[in-house]
Amino acid sequence: MSSWLGGLGSGLGQSLGQVGGSLASLTGQISNFTKDMLMEGAEEVEAELPNSRREEIEAIHAILRSENERLKKLCSDLEEKHEASELQIKHQSTSYRNELQQKEVEISHLKARQIALQDQLLKLQSAAQSVNSGAGSVPTTTASSSSSFNYGISHHAAAFHDDDMDFGDVISSQQEINRLSNEISRLESEVAHWRHIAQISKAQGSNSSDQSEICKLQNIIKELKQNRSQEIDDHQHEMSVLQNAHQQKLAEITRRHREELSEYEERIEELENLLQQGGSGIGVTDYPKIHEMQRTIQVLQTEKVESTKKVEELEDQIKDISRKLLSSENDREVLRKEQERLNVENRQISKECENLKLECSKLQPYAMKQSDTVKEGESILPQSTSLEEEVFRLQQALSDAESEITRLSHLNQDNLTEDNLELKMRVQVLEKENSLLSQEKEELHISLLKLNNEYEEIKSTTVRDMDLDSKLHDLRLNLEAKEQELNQSITEKEVLIAELEELDKQNQEATKHMILIKDQLSKQQNEGDSIINKLKIDLNDEKKRVHQLEDDKMNITKELEMQKEKLIQSELVLNDLHLTKQELEDKIEDLVDQLNKSQNNNLNIQKENFELKEHIKQKEEELSRVRCELTQPLNQDSNSNFKDDLLKEREADIRNLKQNLSEVEQLNENLKKVSFDLKMENEKLVLACEDLRHQLEESIAGNNQISLERNTVLETLKTEKGQLEAELCRAEKRLLEEANKYEQTIEELSDARNLSASALQLEHERLIKLSQEKDLEIAELKKNIEQIDIDHTETKNILSSSLEERKQLTQLINEKEVFIERLKDRSSELQEELDKYTEALRKNEILKQTIEEKDRHLGSMKEENNHLKEELERLREQQSRAAPVAEPKTLDCITELESEVSQLNIIKDNLEEEIKHHRKIIEDQNQSKIQLLQSLQEHKKEMDEFKYQHEQMNVTHTQLLLKKDEEIKTLQKTIEEIKTQLHEERQGIQTDNSNIFQETKVQSLNIENGSEKHDLSKAETERLVKGIKERELEIKLLNEKNLSLTKQIDQLSKDEVGKLTRIIQQKDLEIQALHARVSSVSYSQDIVYLQQQLQAFAMEREQVLAVLNEKTRENSQLKTEYHKMMDIVAAKEAALLKLQDENKKMSTQFEGAGQEMFRETVQNLSRIIREKDIEIDALSQKCQTLLTVLQTSSTSDEVGGVNSNQFEELLQERDKLKQQVKKMEEWKQQVMTTVQNMQHESAQLQEELHQLQAQVLVDSDNNSKLQVDYTGLIQSYEQNETKLKFFGHELAQVQHSIGQLCNTKDLLLGKLDIISPQFSSASSLTSQSAESLKTTKSETLSEASQHEIDELRKLLQEKDAAIRTLQENNHRLSNSIAATSELEKKEHEQTDSEIKQLKEKQDVLQKSLKEKDLLIKAKSDQLLSVNENFTNKVNENELLRQAVTNLKERTLSLEMDICKLKEENEKIVEKTREKETEYQALQETNMKFSMMLQEKEFECHSMKEKALAFEQLLKEKEGETGELNQLLNTVKSMQEKTVTFQQERDQVMLALKQKQMENTAVQNEVQHLRDKELRLNQELERLRNHLLETEDSYTREALAAEDREANLRKKVTALEEKLASSSSAMENASHQANLQVESLQEQLNVVSKQRDETALQLSVSREQVKQYALSLSNLQMVLEHFQQEEKAMYSAELEKHKQLGAEWKKKAENLEGKLMSVQEMAQQRCYQTAETATWRLRRQADKKHGYQRTSQDELRQEMLDDVQKKLMNLVNSTEGKVDKILMRNLFIGHFHTPKNQRHEVLRLMGSILGIKREDMEQLLNEDQGGVTRWMTGWLGGGSKSVPNTPLRPNQQSVFNSSFSELFVKFLETESHPSIPPPKLSVHDMKPLDSPRRRKLDINVPESFKDTTEPRPGRRTDVSPFLAPRSAAVPLMNPAGLGPGGPGHLLLKPISDVLPTFTPLPVSPDNSAGVVLKDLLNQ
Repeated sequence: MSSWLGGLGSGLGQSLGQVGGSLASLTGQISNFTKDMLMEGAEEVEAELPNSRREEIEAIHAILRSENERLKKLCSDLEEKHEASELQIKHQSTSYRNELQQKEVEISHLKARQIALQDQLLKLQSAAQSVNSGAGSVPTTTASSSSSFNYGISHHAAAFHDDDMDFGDVISSQQEINRLSNEISRLESEVAHWRHIAQISKAQGSNSSDQSEICKLQNIIKELKQNRSQEIDDHQHEMSVLQNAHQQKLAEITRRHREELSEYEERIEELENLLQQGGSGIGVTDYPKIHEMQRTIQVLQTEKVESTKKVEELEDQIKDISRKLLSSENDREVLRKEQERLNVENRQISKECENLKLECSKLQPYAMKQSDTVKEGESILPQSTSLEEEVFRLQQALSDAESEITRLSHLNQDNLTEDNLELKMRVQVLEKENSLLSQEKEELHISLLKLNNEYEEIKSTTVRDMDLDSKLHDLRLNLEAKEQELNQSITEKEVLIAELEELDKQNQEATKHMILIKDQLSKQQNEGDSIINKLKIDLNDEKKRVHQLEDDKMNITKELEMQKEKLIQSELVLNDLHLTKQELEDKIEDLVDQLNKSQNNNLNIQKENFELKEHIKQKEEELSRVRCELTQPLNQDSNSNFKDDLLKEREADIRNLKQNLSEVEQLNENLKKVSFDLKMENEKLVLACEDLRHQLEESIAGNNQISLERNTVLETLKTEKGQLEAELCRAEKRLLEEANKYEQTIEELSDARNLSASALQLEHERLIKLSQEKDLEIAELKKNIEQIDIDHTETKNILSSSLEERKQLTQLINEKEVFIERLKDRSSELQEELDKYTEALRKNEILKQTIEEKDRHLGSMKEENNHLKEELERLREQQSRAAPVAEPKTLDCITELESEVSQLNIIKDNLEEEIKHHRKIIEDQNQSKIQLLQSLQEHKKEMDEFKYQHEQMNVTHTQLLLKKDEEIKTLQKTIEEIKTQLHEERQGIQTDNSNIFQETKVQSLNIENGSEKHDLSKAETERLVKGIKERELEIKLLNEKNLSLTKQIDQLSKDEVGKLTRIIQQKDLEIQALHARVSSVSYSQDIVYLQQQLQAFAMEREQVLAVLNEKTRENSQLKTEYHKMMDIVAAKEAALLKLQDENKKMSTQFEGAGQEMFRETVQNLSRIIREKDIEIDALSQKCQTLLTVLQTSSTSDEVGGVNSNQFEELLQERDKLKQQVKKMEEWKQQVMTTVQNMQHESAQLQEELHQLQAQVLVDSDNNSKLQVDYTGLIQSYEQNETKLKFFGHELAQVQHSIGQLCNTKDLLLGKLDIISPQFSSASSLTSQSAESLKTTKSETLSEASQHEIDELRKLLQEKDAAIRTLQENNHRLSNSIAATSELEKKEHEQTDSEIKQLKEKQDVLQKSLKEKDLLIKAKSDQLLSVNENFTNKVNENELLRQAVTNLKERTLSLEMDICKLKEENEKIVEKTREKETEYQALQETNMKFSMMLQEKEFECHSMKEKALAFEQLLKEKEGETGELNQLLNTVKSMQEKTVTFQQERDQVMLALKQKQMENTAVQNEVQHLRDKELRLNQELERLRNHLLETEDSYTREALAAEDREANLRKKVTALEEKLASSSSAMENASHQANLQVESLQEQLNVVSKQRDETALQLSVSREQVKQYALSLSNLQMVLEHFQQEEKAMYSAELEKHKQLGAEWKKKAENLEGKLMSVQEMAQQRCYQTAETATWRLRRQADKKHGYQRTSQDELRQEMLDDVQKKLMNLVNSTEGKVDKILMRNLFIGHFHTPKNQRHEVLRLMGSILGIKREDMEQLLNEDQGGVTRWMTGWLGGGSKSVPNTPLRPNQQSVFNSSFSELFVKFLETESHPSIPPPKLSVHDMKPLDSPRRRKLDINVPESFKDTTEPRPGRRTDVSPFLAPRSAAVPLMNPAGLGPGGPGHLLLKPISDVLPTFTPLPVSPDNSAGVVLKDLLNQ
């Protein structure tokens, strides 16, 4: 497909290029012309234009050029985008079209359904109108609605198959709509065109012929219109949907944007408000506020610390409270359990009371029992008192908890509001718990009350018991009274006292025995009760444990909830802190902004200060000038007052300015202070924020850890709870079973009470046996325990080894992961290299194409050059021939042409040089290719090494895994064995009796724990072992004691038995104590822990295995990818290098001289062409005039004519040359355009190529396999066809030969028919003689001629016998003929059926082949599509991977930048700190100086005031001049001091100014640094956000990619499964096809073998025919000889007959004479009698004739029936039998036959023995050399059932004779039909006529020949040798005349020709063997 499309594309490109080239040449010529015109104009104008204007134009021109180039680039980019978009659009449009088609199909289906439904509705309506008129209206509407709904749904589905459509999708859909609209317009134009054609055709009058076509076209147009309208509707619908989606998206985006805007606006307003607030109080108010803020922060921090401490304390207190609550709950549970126990005991007491009552009523000595129960009732009293004490203790605990809660509430009131909230929550929880406790308390009170009531009831029962005791006492008194009475009666009855005493003794013994038994039973019952109590206690303990665990769980859950609440609160606090932090940051930003503003103000003020100072200086200068000016007029006018005034004013101005300056300086200082404070606060806040962050992170980490721990604790508790519950359930089950057992034992005991002493003894013996059995069981259990210990140690070892192996596995996995990561990196690098190489390859291919085109161009140019040279030579010759009269213009033309030729030569040389250059480039590329191939091989070697290493690793891993699996299996087996043992032991323990229950209880518990066993600690195991050993020793001792006691019990009395039972009970108690010691809880806990560990290990192992599997899969995938990548990379590297070299060279060439040369040549050519055009016009005009002149002037010179002709030729040649030049230019432009197109297309094509190559490789493999199969099938099919044709030819030949043989047979028959009339005449004579005989006989009957009659009868009998023999022979021959004909028919039918079957098989095979082809095509298409999808997905994955790697690199670079920035930031911070310290020092100095200045100024003021005072004093005291002078002196000194002070002050001021300048500089630097910091922070934040976003996006993409990968993997797996299934199906199909092919080939082989056999048989038959022909000629000779002999014989016989007749006549005459003489008297009577006799004889003869005719049919029928019966009998008797002689003959014949034909003999034997053809062929194939197997299997195990047929007299075994003699013998014995004869119709038989019987009828008398006459129509022969001499012998055996039958009878299967039964004996006289032997001897 791709090649076809490529071909189409190239063809279209060439055609379009040619068209475009022609257009381009035209436009180029026009443009050249216009350029030249403009150039001419420009040359004229250039002189006039000035240089400046020209330069401007050139500049504009250059700009325009650059813009033009830019636009060209844009155009090229846009074209590429357009092409890409077109491809996308095509793809989408195809998908849309497919969907539309699907929808249309669905619509059609739905329409069909709708129509069907409407039809049904109409039917229903018509049916329903009779019943209801308005019933049918509803369904139609429903149907229509349903159909419309379906249509809507389908459309909706089509429209909304992608809900989330982007704007790009909208654009693409718009483009698709535009394209469709263009298509619609095109279709409309086509429709219009067809309409126009139709109208023209109508106008022409071809209406009748084209009407059908017009109708079709109209229908097509209608369909197109409908489709168009549907498409428009669909597209409008889609557009509306897309617009809606787009509008929704826009609305969402605008809404979000508005929300964000509103949020930003609100934020801005808040910030503005803050700014305004800050602006209102910048000066003095901010400072104290900040201080307050700092203080509040510090206070808050301290409070926070305190609150955290308090919270921790409260948590501790809560924990204590919770512990106490737990203890109280445990106590409560204990109470509950005790209560339950009391209830149970109450029930038991009530039951026992009832029993006691019954016993009291029955027997006397059971009073002790009641006293015991009373004691038990009394013991309940202290228990109830203990209960009350426990209740009291619980109440105290509750009161303590409440007091603690109150204390906590008091403490909580002191804390902060947040802590208060938390504490309130906790208090509420505690209150809830308190309420719960109070409820439980109430319940306990209620239970106490109930217990009290029960206690009272028990008391009442005890009172009753006391009453009963009193009654018993009374009864005893009564008894004593009765005994006294009895004694009196005994005294009265002394005779009966002895007997009574004896009875009493016996009774007393019995009662004692009963009492003892009862005591024993009661003790046993007590023991049972104690056991039950213990079990109950255990149960209660377990229940307590469960409850404790549940409570722990509840508490943990509560604590978890508390922790969660704390977490939530901490999160809230965190959020608040974040908010506060953000607010603080905002404030800081505001403050920074304010600082910046203040600094700016400072700067402005400083500037203003400087300006003011300058102004002051100017003013001072002006003042000085003014002073100078003033001094002049003052000197003149002496106006001193005016001067003073001016000075005062100036001084006042100066003071004001100084005051302003001082104020400004103060402001500056204040601002600086404020800024410094702000900085400090900022730093503090930053530190505080960082601390908070750290705390938050720590708290979060702590919370996470706590939550994890809680989760793990919960999980463990859950598991423990589940295990405990399971154990509880088991214990309960056991208790129930034991309770049942105890009940049974109690019942047995109650039954046993009634038994006598003998029963008790039996029970005693049974108990002894049981104890012995228990001892044995104990020994077995000990052994089991030892085995379990051994197993335990083994499992420990195994677990340790498994742990070590697991570690090794983990290490291996880590190594594998490292290796995989390396491979991934390597693959990514290779991918990048691959991409580079692909680009280089593309460039290389483009250059190759250009070079090929250049070569073609050069070739064409060379050809044209040669043509031009030839034409030049011709022109030169013509010039030399031509007269010098030629005009000068022609010479000019020639010169111009020569110049053109020279230019063309120059172009040719250039092109040749370019070609050489290209060749060099190609050579370089080839060298680089070779180098790349070498590098590739090296890479491959490396990859092979890697593979090998990886495979070794995999092998080791698999071995390790197998070992682990085996070990795990062994462990599992051991565990299962232990479980089974434990289970058996448990069952054994459960079956134990109650007597030794205590002894086995601990063991059973241990065994149960053993089922859950694994590593216990060694100390515990040793301890347990010691305990078990001690127990075993004790058990042994006890067993020995038991045995000794059992022996003693037999001797001891009944009292001693009681003591022994007590001792046994004590020992039992000791054993129980031991059990209690051994069965520790830790063992079960350890077992649980071990189980958990085991489960964890199993889980880990499974995980490790899963990871290993995944890693191996990934490894294999990466390997395959790596190999692919390496191959591709190598190829691409080679291609890249080549392309780079070629690119460089090509670019240098093309950029250099090529373009300039091209331009110059084009310009020259254009000029030349213009000149030539002008000259051509002029010359054409002149030529026309000259031609007219020549035509008019008849007397024109020949030379002139020649010149004109030459000139015309030259002009034509020039035109041709011009056309060629134009063509060349066009071709060049075409080449350029095609090159550009190819460059654009090659990029896309290469991508497609790479995709297709992968697919093609897979498809090519599949196709190659399929083609091989297909070609094989086709070849076999063709061979079959050829063979069939060959067989047909052979059949035709065989048929032809058969026809020839038939013709020869007919000829022979004709010859024989000629001989038949003679025989008929002889028969007529015999009949006449018979009639005469009869007449004579009748005449002479009356006389004494009986002797002669007897002789005649004998003769008749002989004749009859001969006739019978003949008839039998006839019968046999007819049967054989029928059989042979039927065999022929059957063979024909078989061959026909076989041919038909072969044809059918061939048809079936053809059909199956076609189906297979279709299947293969479908599968290949599916494979292609799947491969395309897969490659697309792989590309997407690779792109995503590349993107991820790029992003990782970017993030790394960004992180590096961030680190650098951080370092810079730290440096800047350090610098700023240094600057700030300097600044602080300067500020301090400045402050000091300002203080000093203030003091000095103050002093100055005071001094001035003092001076004024002094002046006033001076004025007051003018008189005191001396003092004044002193004062003046002092004043002067003071002034000098002031001056010095002022100077010092000025110096200080200057220093201050310098410091201020430095400060400003420092501030500027700080400002700059802060700005930098801000920027960097912003960038950092932006980068962080960006990173977060990118990470989120990449994680999402990665997740999406993983999902996609998962989906793709699923799809791939599904596809792989499908592929596997399809491949398996394909393989099955191919296998079946192969099988069929093989079967066909086998059949073919069989057929070919048969053909070969037939060919051999034909050759043999031909030889036989030749032999037969020779034998025929011999037979003919013999026949002629026989005929001559027969004639002689016949003549001799005739003479004999004549003589006999004469003798008879004589005798008759004599008799007549005698008769005449004797009976003269009775002549008349005799005559009458003779007449009557003759009449009768005639009548009889007539009747005989009629009878013979009728009897012929009857005879035939009878004979047929007889033959059939005989045949059936023969078949039945000889079925499955083989003749010995036949087999012997065949066996010997096998060795006599040549080696080539021995197989045929073997086949014959096989067919005789009933072996199938296929089996025989297999046997023959197996043993080709000899007959070893055949011999062994045949001679060794021959059939014994074969009858021994005797040899016939003539059948002598002459094995030394020839094959023909043997064959004759064979035919003699075996030529009988094997198939039962069919129903033969007499008329179907071909007559051989009567000449056959001549030989047989020689001895027949004439009177009897009429009987044999009327049966001419029977054929008695089959074989040519068995026919009588007179019969015709056919040349071939009819059995061998079938189309597929063999000629030689030995080569034909015997089942078809020869029988397997014993032959019928034939009399030697009538056998044809004699004749044949004679023949052969001759």
